[in-house]
Amino acid sequence: MRICSLLPSATEVIAALGLRDDLVGISHECDYPASVKNVPIMVEPMIPPHGLASAEIDRQVGQLVASGQRLYRLNDRLLRQAQPDLILSQDLCHVCAVTPDQLHDALSSMEQQPTILTLNPSTVHDVIDDVVRIGDAAGRSAEGHRLATELRNRLDAIKARTQGIAHRPRVVCIEWLSPLYVAGHWVPEMVQLAGGQDVLAQPQSPSRVVTWEEVLAAAPDVLIVMPCGFSVERTQTELLQLMGQSDQWTLSPELAAQTYLVDASSYFSRPGPRLIDGIELLAAILHPSDRNLILESMACRLKPLRVHQYP
Repeated sequence: MRICSLLPSATEVIAALGLRDDLVGISHECDYPASVKNVPIMVEPMIPPHGLASAEIDRQVGQLVASGQRLYRLNDRLLRQAQPDLILSQDLCHVCAVTPDQLHDALSSMEQQPTILTLNPSTVHDVIDDVVRIGDAAGRSAEGHRLATELRNRLDAIKARTQGIAHRPRVVCIEWLSPLYVAGHWVPEMVQLAGGQDVLAQPQSPSRVVTWEEVLAAAPDVLIVMPCGFSVERTQTELLQLMGQSDQWTLSPELAAQTYLVDASSYFSRPGPRLIDGIELLAAILHPSDRNLILESMACRLKPLRVHQYP
């Protein structure tokens, strides 16, 4: 089967199902596993993904949207040449990927119409169910069900470890730095599953803009910083700049000691199998006494970085 995946999370699933060699097209953000790096890229962003600060990215996105322009360029020619049998797309966030109407326009001139599987998860269980849907659509139903069962078993193990915990730390998850956004969709649910309480967002709610005053008024015990699309290093660089230039990010010594930067693309913002890794990471942050148990298989690759008090 010839598969075109326009979503990083779906690309991860396709590879996990043993179908890496069936991929004939991916998006510019599909970077995991490393074996997909040589697959032709069908989607490019209109805004450069690197070198811009959060505020500038937000400004350019706003300008494109206000003028009716698209945020991503779909290479129609490459897509037609690839002749995919299956295309994996999404209709959850039009800021994150090509829109369904873009895809429809590109496919309208193709003689043989591929199957299009549109994903729109809003919960962790939706994400796991999508693994089954992808497996069914790609002709790997047994493998899809097997992977979904493994993910559910890991999720059940986390629940078993955290359900009896009396103290559930108050948590705020920051999804964008400027303007300040708190994470929504499945992230508040991830916090709950990890044994915490998200004090500024509800499960399945959209991400939203907040003020720094709202963050402080929520009195979080733990602050998780997870800008969508940013590496930990890029987040740290911009965060330290913001802390030195504005009245935002004025952290008490106590909150500074409990502020963590995490890799959002790997473990939080992409609705794929590694969300379970993200829940395990959150559980380790929120309940350090259980850290060795929960991170037993993750210690080598997950190293949450604390932000210490900035002079």
